[in-house]
Amino acid sequence: MKEKRFMLIANVNTDNPEAVQPILERLFGKECVTLVQNNDFRIEAQLEGEDSKGLNRSLLSQLRKAERKTRLRAEWTSEGTTDRFFDYVLKKSTKINVK
Repeated sequence: MKEKRFMLIANVNTDNPEAVQPILERLFGKECVTLVQNNDFRIEAQLEGEDSKGLNRSLLSQLRKAERKTRLRAEWTSEGTTDRFFDYVLKKSTKINVK
């Protein structure tokens, strides 16, 4: 399957930010990760992968290895489609009409 470029905008909430922050910075770089509140991070990054579901699953699995009580709200946008996830669950998929 062809790899696509995805724009990720996500909020990560965790009970152990000290364990999660190094993983986020390793995956996305320090410039893409912002500590918004004590336990909340915001991510704005670009990634390549086959599909948003696989990328989302991979990200959340890595975060939960560090801290089981980690929640992820993510929007993955590629080729005019935005997929919104809460943890592992796809909540909404929206197509953007480009004229």
